[in-house]
Amino acid sequence: MLYDHVYFFNGTAYAGKSTLVKKLAEKYGGVACEENYHNALLPTLDKGAFPCLTYTRDLADWHDFIRRTPDEYEAWVKGVTLECETLELQMLEEISRQGKKVFVDTNISLETLKRVSDEKHVLIMLADPEISVRRFFERPDREKQFLYQLMMEEPDPQAALDNFRKCLTRVNSPEIYDTFLHSGFPVLLRDENRTAEKTLALAEQMLGLH
Repeated sequence: MLYDHVYFFNGTAYAGKSTLVKKLAEKYGGVACEENYHNALLPTLDKGAFPCLTYTRDLADWHDFIRRTPDEYEAWVKGVTLECETLELQMLEEISRQGKKVFVDTNISLETLKRVSDEKHVLIMLADPEISVRRFFERPDREKQFLYQLMMEEPDPQAALDNFRKCLTRVNSPEIYDTFLHSGFPVLLRDENRTAEKTLALAEQMLGLH
């Protein structure tokens, strides 16, 4: 295993990965690599090597981002995932040298996680695909609220919102959910009735943290 101090959290949207990463890092005095932590490298990326990541960096009008078709959006998400994996693995080589536990909100592929880690260092967190789409804009973080406001500025806000939800549905499909569910890694399903403290305790148990 290449990253013995690193704990990876992958899965679907709205499953609670970001919250859990922060709570575990706080409890264990570790490092929290939160969602999109690779953005620290974004200003220096070469457009030819990282066309999907630099698409948003160099975007002149963000309304073009939300106007894409589901096919275009899905292709971009897949490209971003591959490019992020390259950056994350490079960054984690340096971060893991600190000797602290590192908790990572990641989209690194299941195949790569099986190569660089093991079942005691990877937790798959899943929310129902329908919830992942329906509640996407309920999150308070700035990026998602920014996108929502862009849609409200469109000539037909409801059509813009419907189109973007179709995009989200494409990358939160039941097929993707099932692939995560049967990955061989431990799985933690989102439960609206479970407290944050219970979720934390379950994650610690699954990962053998102490």
